[in-house]
Amino acid sequence: MPRMNVRYYFSALFGALLATLTFASANAQQGPIRVGEINSYTGPLAAFTVPYRNGWQLAIEEINAKGGVLGRPLEVISRDDGGKPANAIKFAEELLRRENVDLLAGTFLSNIGLAVADFANRNKTLFVASEPLSDAVVWSKGNPYTFRLRPSTYMQAAMLAEEAAKLPAKRWATIAPNYEYGQSAVKAFKEVLKARRPDVEFVEEQWPALFKIDAGATVQAIARAKPEAIFNVTFSIDLAKFVREGQLRGLFKDREVASLLTGEPEYLDTLKGETPEGWIVTGYPWQAIKAPAHRAFLDAYQSRFDDYPRAGSIVGYSTILTIAAMLEKAGSTDTDAMVAAMKGLELDTPFGPITYRSLDHQSTMGAYVGRTAKVDGRGVMVDFRYANGADYLPDDATVRKLRPGS
Repeated sequence: MPRMNVRYYFSALFGALLATLTFASANAQQGPIRVGEINSYTGPLAAFTVPYRNGWQLAIEEINAKGGVLGRPLEVISRDDGGKPANAIKFAEELLRRENVDLLAGTFLSNIGLAVADFANRNKTLFVASEPLSDAVVWSKGNPYTFRLRPSTYMQAAMLAEEAAKLPAKRWATIAPNYEYGQSAVKAFKEVLKARRPDVEFVEEQWPALFKIDAGATVQAIARAKPEAIFNVTFSIDLAKFVREGQLRGLFKDREVASLLTGEPEYLDTLKGETPEGWIVTGYPWQAIKAPAHRAFLDAYQSRFDDYPRAGSIVGYSTILTIAAMLEKAGSTDTDAMVAAMKGLELDTPFGPITYRSLDHQSTMGAYVGRTAKVDGRGVMVDFRYANGADYLPDDATVRKLRPGS
């Protein structure tokens, strides 16, 4: 073959190959942006996670109806970890390697959230932790790739401690599930309450295994200590058992109770007519929030699912809003660009505007604080206020001590 023909041949071949690759790349860019989502959709946690799934499905539908993000639709590839960290890691690997997701999101239990956060760090993958409340997610075990949406254990415990400090009670008992979330909640509550009320003492601690509470023995142990008030961290079926046994044995008579998460409809729905009245709680009084942003969300949710939202619904919806806002800011699905975009990210949610702090990757989403009551035989929150999460976070100097390398 003559020299010029050889050059022409390879030039033409290279041009055709380049055109093919460019075309394929352009087509790939028009495909969906894929979010790998992991959560505990079966078992005792379904009361929270199924409404959470409804929330993110609604957000996906709304965003895609408006053209998606960066001209591409959003797609969620979801897996059920069954409440087991090993399953969550297996699915994270599958989502990343086989499904080629652009980022990870979700999880409920703190131990699962921490496991997926570690996976994300080792694999240099963005992880938007929707629900796990452990302080360690953003502090002691925080990493460059993990950001958390919900107000943390510390934040919500501080909200309750603020109210508890106003009470005359000095002798406190605590009850919490014996794993990272429960341990962090008790530690934070003690720390904040003692700072506000040095005269307070803690006279009893109960640490039932998660979803395995011996409610009778637990109530007896607390009653023997004769506390003037109780800090409760149990939730789901453990909460129902504790409340039932405590009411039968008169544990709550003439005693104040501060209770984490109990004002969320997921748990009030479980308690039904057994809802204790007058507890100080964090939660979600969906029926009575008047803010326009929440009203728009409520109307859309009820129209789509013919049901009322739960706290999980807000979390799922806001998780996708976070991801969409981040992608718009990043301008691409490059991991480094997405991580950079998450730092200082600002967006509007049904609870109002939030920011993801650059220092510790914690969002400033808050929670409602109020009292429990019964209306028409069902538990509700009354006398509530919205506590802005930004007001319940430690200062930067404290965070730097809590988060190595920050």
